[in-house]
Amino acid sequence: MKTTFFPASATAVAMLLTLTGPLAAQAPGGMPPKQVGVVEATVQNVPRIVTLPGRAVAESSTHIRPRVSGIVTEISYEPGQPIDADAPMFRIDDTTYRANLASATAQVASAQAQVTEADAAFSRAERLVGSGSTQAQVDTARAARDQARAALAAAQADLTLSEAQLGWTTVTSPIAGVASVAAISVGDLVTEGQADPMATVIQLDPIEVDMYAPSSRFMTLMDDVGDGVLQLNDALSATLTLENGRVYQTTGTLVAPGVTVSTSTGSIDTRFRFENPDNTILPGMFLRGQIDLGTTQAFLVSQQATTRDKLGDLSVWIVADGKVANRALTEDGTYEQQWIVTDGLADGDMVVVDGLAGLVEGAEVVSVPVTFDENGVIRDPVPAEGAGQPPAEGAAAPAEGAAPADAAAPEAATPAAPADAPAESVPATPADAAAPTDAPADASATE
Repeated sequence: MKTTFFPASATAVAMLLTLTGPLAAQAPGGMPPKQVGVVEATVQNVPRIVTLPGRAVAESSTHIRPRVSGIVTEISYEPGQPIDADAPMFRIDDTTYRANLASATAQVASAQAQVTEADAAFSRAERLVGSGSTQAQVDTARAARDQARAALAAAQADLTLSEAQLGWTTVTSPIAGVASVAAISVGDLVTEGQADPMATVIQLDPIEVDMYAPSSRFMTLMDDVGDGVLQLNDALSATLTLENGRVYQTTGTLVAPGVTVSTSTGSIDTRFRFENPDNTILPGMFLRGQIDLGTTQAFLVSQQATTRDKLGDLSVWIVADGKVANRALTEDGTYEQQWIVTDGLADGDMVVVDGLAGLVEGAEVVSVPVTFDENGVIRDPVPAEGAGQPPAEGAAAPAEGAAPADAAAPEAATPAAPADAPAESVPATPADAAAPTDAPADASATE
């Protein structure tokens, strides 16, 4: 009868080889290269837009003051409502000025009568010279006529002033705009040339915006123009961003370029005019202006693809020969959430824009072309790490018949032990796989 022995330690050795088989098969290949999303860098004509702080100012603003003294009898406008030029705003008691006008009119009539009399006396004396009057009498008559004419001119001037003062009792707006709340009330006494205004009228449409640029930036722009880097537009235009972040829809035109540098801030003030039909922009508002200067030859690089070091230097990852490399960039502003890069890239470089986490210099990667939509969002993004990654080129294939790596874990967690093997007989290491020397000779046998 043939007897076969099955030591418990032999079962443990077989189970250990089953667990370590898939791991041993995958180890020579290593991890697959990381996938990164890339876009090709190309030189293009990029709009050169500078963003500057600005403040709105009224195109026209006037303080309303009385030109004659008197008691205010009427306020003729609605505060906060548009008014036209020459529209009445206040009325002042005109009794005194009507009387002055009547007196001036009488003085003109009297002076006119004196002129008539003086003209007749001079004519008579001139006709009778040599026969009934002397030359001295003629000269006296001429002088009296000239004095009468001068008195008439003075009376007429007084009449003109009286008429004007009577008209000034109705206080009007010299410009069209929006009137403020009146600073006086009916019954208040106002005086000619007083310092305090009765009201203010501001023209809101159109509105003007002063934008401030450092003189150093202005010099840089002039250098770019001189070097041919920047091609200026025929006419400068600007857009605005309001205090709440909303983009103002109207485009502004240049009113006056800055010609002086502020001694306190070192900035140049440039003024633009914007249509303001809804009175959205009010004088004194702080705004951000974007001035379209022209175009420049440069690369556009997504801001999310770049990083800055502690010194503020800008850099980006590129893919060359299947490996990533870090490039330092020189930027000259932004355009539509992208850096305008003037140095650091070459035409055709593959810029990494997705899958940036964990990149190190010289790491092997797999490039996957991606695109951006109109909102700057990446389309066809790279899948997450480990999801759908292709095996590395040259990686060893799993041994035939070996269990996949993800299937080994459950078996390792709950190995199946033979029924006749005691728990303490499972070895801890392969070194213990040899059969024990003290196994009984009559161990369980089968025929």
